[in-house]
Amino acid sequence: MQNTTSIKKRIPAFCIAGTHSGCGKTTVSLGIMAALVRRGYRVQPYKVGPDFIDPGHHRRVTGVHAHNLDSWMLERTVNTELFYRYLHDTDAAVVEGVMGLFDGFSGKGDSGSTALMAKWLNLPVVLVIDARSMARSAAALVMGFSRFDPELSISGVLFNRVGTKAHEGILSEAMEQFPEIAIYGFLPRERNLEIPSRHLGLVTDEEYTLDSDRISALARWIEENVRLDDLLASTGNMEAGPAQAGHSMPGDTRIAVAMDEAFCFYYQENLRLLRDAGAELVPFSPLRARTLPEDIKGLVLGGGYPELHCRQLSENRDLLSSIKDFGLAGRPIYAECGGFMYLMDAIAGLDGTKYPMVGIFPMRSSMEERFHALGYREVVVRKISPLGSPGTRIRGHEFHYSKIDRMTEEVEKIYSMQDRTRAMVHEEGYLFRNVLGSYIHLHWGSNPSVANHFVDYCRKHG
Repeated sequence: MQNTTSIKKRIPAFCIAGTHSGCGKTTVSLGIMAALVRRGYRVQPYKVGPDFIDPGHHRRVTGVHAHNLDSWMLERTVNTELFYRYLHDTDAAVVEGVMGLFDGFSGKGDSGSTALMAKWLNLPVVLVIDARSMARSAAALVMGFSRFDPELSISGVLFNRVGTKAHEGILSEAMEQFPEIAIYGFLPRERNLEIPSRHLGLVTDEEYTLDSDRISALARWIEENVRLDDLLASTGNMEAGPAQAGHSMPGDTRIAVAMDEAFCFYYQENLRLLRDAGAELVPFSPLRARTLPEDIKGLVLGGGYPELHCRQLSENRDLLSSIKDFGLAGRPIYAECGGFMYLMDAIAGLDGTKYPMVGIFPMRSSMEERFHALGYREVVVRKISPLGSPGTRIRGHEFHYSKIDRMTEEVEKIYSMQDRTRAMVHEEGYLFRNVLGSYIHLHWGSNPSVANHFVDYCRKHG
């Protein structure tokens, strides 16, 4: 009799990468996830890089949270642990890449690239190629990508935005000289399936809802044009290990977390670490709630798009007063980017209109036509604060179109901040009593002690 306890479950797991940004890899990724869910698969999605928006769409399609993988913010072992943590009860893992497959920090190496993450996780790559205005040249492109890094496994290609059957035929003929590279499909362009964009990237899931009709259309697009069975068969060798033990005790420290259309940028790993540290996370909407949740010991205000909801946020005066009183009483608040802007005196939109906000920080943010800051950041905390003791080091990412255009000396800066190259050194991290605000989206997986410190700080000061 066979010992079933020795049988190891193996599942399809692959990385969907693109030749360049804008080739359609997000739409293709969502379509493949939707097709797998329609087949009854439990799909675990991941996103390479610091992006918050794509994971929201992944969640909408699969019904489970997506997780960010990042080779600069997180160590290799942390990425590997995070990836495997969620495989045990899934039937497939789909990792959406970032930028072009080999694009990273420089032209000299693969640091920061989708290719490096695929190698770290031993994932085969499905390469999405934008075939518009290309014929035989597409084969040359495939040849270059497939041979550029011998350590990388490119399982096959998907030609996207294919014009006609004749165009498909030419692409197929051109690929005959590379029989070792599978062609998984030819996807016709479907403009109605593409997610609209704006200044920080794609429109968020909270505002552009992939409803059941759109998800069904994505699934049909894949099912009718992709050899999905072949793709799954060639990528189906990932071992899904046993469930990992986590924090099983109920949280004893209630911490409110802003979650709505205006505040929706959170790394899921940060929230998990807070729960494991003993937090009971209580979501609330700054757009709709009139008061803070009851009996909370701390408050987290994530990033998002407050600038698109200034009027509604500003008119919710009861909540603004409740948050201000909470902070001025010395109770812990941690705010990032959009949440930080919300705690200022006012936000000025692109049209110059100034909307009063919470007013804990005596400063104002103004929206710019172009991004004001973009890139990876490492901060070192220089003073005891909600996030840690002096010397605490945390990595993250900064991307915003607003700037501080009025500030007084009342607010202390407690971060020593550097960019990835360490060429830029600035002071950041604004502390007022026990309220800490910053433009940096920090990934607490880079230093898990931060979550424990924050929960303990809330217990002490909340």
